[in-house]
Amino acid sequence: MGGRRAPGVRAAAGGVERVTPSSTSGERVLGIPRALVPGGLAWRGVRAAGLDEVLAAFREHGRYRPRVSVEDDPSFQQLIPYVVVQDHGRILLMRRLRSGGDTRLHDRYSIGVGGHIGEADGGLDGGLAREWEEEIEAAWPPEFRMVGLLNDDTDPVGAVHLGVVYLVEAAGRPVGVRETDKLEGRLADPTEIAGLGERLESWSRLVLDHLMRVTDPLGS
Repeated sequence: MGGRRAPGVRAAAGGVERVTPSSTSGERVLGIPRALVPGGLAWRGVRAAGLDEVLAAFREHGRYRPRVSVEDDPSFQQLIPYVVVQDHGRILLMRRLRSGGDTRLHDRYSIGVGGHIGEADGGLDGGLAREWEEEIEAAWPPEFRMVGLLNDDTDPVGAVHLGVVYLVEAAGRPVGVRETDKLEGRLADPTEIAGLGERLESWSRLVLDHLMRVTDPLGS
C-alpha cells in the first residue's frame, strides 16, 4: 500500500502512556467526541479506509480539552501522530530503560514515536513535527508518509486514543533516539521484533503486523 506524504510538518516516544495528574500541568489536548468519528471505531489495527473523512472531522469538530479530564473518557477520542522509522526494511526499535520513572514500562519495547497534540502545535502536522524533533536524533529532514489510522479499543488506554500512522525512510542515514537516559534505540529486523511478543507495546504490535503484511508500505 502506498503511503501519502504529509504536508510540511513539525510531539513522547513509544506510544501512548497512561497519564497522571502531576504529568500534565494543565495540558490541553486535541480530540473529538467518539460519536463524530466517521464510520465508527468498531475495528482494530491499521487501516487507510476512511482516513480522509476522519481527518476532516478532526479539522471541523476538533477541540482542546484538559488532558486529565479525558484520559479515562472513551467518549472523547484524542488524536495521536505515530511515527515509525524504517531503513531498507529494518525498523527503529526502542527499549525503555530502567531509569525511567514508571516501573511498568521498564524493558518494554516500541517501534513508534507519538504523543498528544497541544494547542501550541496548531494541529496534527505541528504535533507530528514536534514529536520528531523532541524524540528522534537525525541530522536530515524527514519525509513523513501517512499510512493510515490506528485503533485499539481492547484496553482502557487505547480506547481513548486514535492514532495516525506515518513512516519515515532513513535510507542509510544515521538515526537514533534523543533521550538516551530513558531509551535505547537500534535498527532491527521485523522478524526479530515480532519475536518480542508481549514485551512489544500494543500499538507497536498492531503496526508491525500491518507492515509485515504489506509489500511496500512506503510506496517507493
